[in-house]
Amino acid sequence: MKLSILFALVASMGIACGAGQPEKSISVSNMQSVTQEAPAPSGKTEIATLGGGCFWCVEAIYQDLKGVLKVESGYSGGHIDNPTYKEVCSGLTGHAEVIQVTFDPAIISYADILHIFFTVHDPTTLNRQGNDSGTQYRSVIYYHSEEQRKTAEAVKIEAKEAWDDPIVTEISAFEKFYKAEDYHQNYFKDNPNQGYCSFIIAPKVKKFREKYKDRLKQ
Repeated sequence: MKLSILFALVASMGIACGAGQPEKSISVSNMQSVTQEAPAPSGKTEIATLGGGCFWCVEAIYQDLKGVLKVESGYSGGHIDNPTYKEVCSGLTGHAEVIQVTFDPAIISYADILHIFFTVHDPTTLNRQGNDSGTQYRSVIYYHSEEQRKTAEAVKIEAKEAWDDPIVTEISAFEKFYKAEDYHQNYFKDNPNQGYCSFIIAPKVKKFREKYKDRLKQ
């Protein structure tokens, strides 16, 4: 994900952010059914904090989902306050690149947020997604309540059926979220023609939109 290696990645068509991973799926019977009549907004919101590698990639996916009100990229799980992108990329702060998703649970449930999470990145590779390697790219769910913890544990067990290798996704209590620098926010939508976005993120988003077309915003 580092910009200094962007052109090398593009030139070699390297697989980052999990692009090119085998298609995985969790049984749709485990997901909340989608009816022809859209559910009414509840006015209530919940927050999910997820790390699935490069936050540019994961942000682009969750922005498209019905019921998602806001997605912010940032850092969680480290041991210093207000880390910078450069510090997080060093791997020395302990932070993971994450997204914080604000959503309406009447339209999309926390369980469905997680079912999708386990299909749009590889949860079996420790501290790595494609060419992105380091603890900052770890697969992680930071839960905000005991109910979220139980849901995360249950969905993780269900997801094992879709993967040949053991799932290494960390499930930990949420502590702090530090919003990333402004240029990281809405990155894919603001920079669709940038090399990394065109060659790495766009194919992944295309697969996601095809797989979950009934759950996309209009």
